[in-house]
Amino acid sequence: MQEIFINLKRFDVPKILGGLCPVENPKYWIEKIIDESVELGIGSLESINVTYLLPEALIIPAIERLSAYPEKQTSNISIGCQGVYRENIKPGGNFGAFTTNLPAAAAKNMGCTWSMIGHSEERKDKLSIIERYESYNKGRQDFTQRAAQAVDSLINQEILCALDMGVNVLLCIGETAKERGNGGFEEQKPRIQKVLKAQLARGLQGVEKYIHNNHVAIGYEPIWAIGPGKTPPGAEYISFVSSYIKKAVNGKYGFDPTVVYGGGLKEENAAMISGVDTVGGGLVALTRFTGDIGFEVKDLKKIINKYIHAKHNSLS
Repeated sequence: MQEIFINLKRFDVPKILGGLCPVENPKYWIEKIIDESVELGIGSLESINVTYLLPEALIIPAIERLSAYPEKQTSNISIGCQGVYRENIKPGGNFGAFTTNLPAAAAKNMGCTWSMIGHSEERKDKLSIIERYESYNKGRQDFTQRAAQAVDSLINQEILCALDMGVNVLLCIGETAKERGNGGFEEQKPRIQKVLKAQLARGLQGVEKYIHNNHVAIGYEPIWAIGPGKTPPGAEYISFVSSYIKKAVNGKYGFDPTVVYGGGLKEENAAMISGVDTVGGGLVALTRFTGDIGFEVKDLKKIINKYIHAKHNSLS
């Protein structure tokens, strides 16, 4: 099965308040998204699982809406959250002193089956906090390495909390422009591998005891290519990275992860990405990037159709 994840970022905030939701009540919007997904057959695709990664406020209305349909129409649609906290609620432990944070127990209880962890926006936020409080050390040569280790350590704790609750994990990793460095692709390859190897080793530490009962997918985000005016990587680059990720995880942890392209799966690149045999899906954010930016289920279906068609052609 291929895995398509949709990160619906801040669609819990209406446009009149600066967010992306086109209606004032986001509850009605996510219900409409679920309705359209079912009507367009996204929940009954033979070869693709589709997971909506939602802000906390949209999780319960999405799950309730899904439950209103027969299972055969929704079996391939899952609901997930955009992250969990690094500590969790357990019987006999902390009963819930996690104000402003989403513990994995709450995500599981709401019905989430997936959690995205380590998204580039999360990594950037964690790194900025570490840099702020260790600014006096920034001149030291090992500061960048220690800061990256600290971020990965926090992400690892989140991963283990999710897996411990039976929530599958989409771990996002990727290199920045500085980490990739200058020069041609052949010169950059060992630097790219070094970054990804470290993120995987530190982020996945301790997952071995959970992997037989849970799924861990890896989302590759080429951070240097994300944003307006940036040139995304081509098939050769994505093939190199996804092959390395699968090899590194299999060699160290003994399982073959699904690797999804997290730099933004779009209608324009769906066929190219699908043609990379070591890629098993993608991460979608928006479906409209200019003008009235937003997300439309009919456009998601176009992306999925192009992806499926190209994948079938590559395998035939």
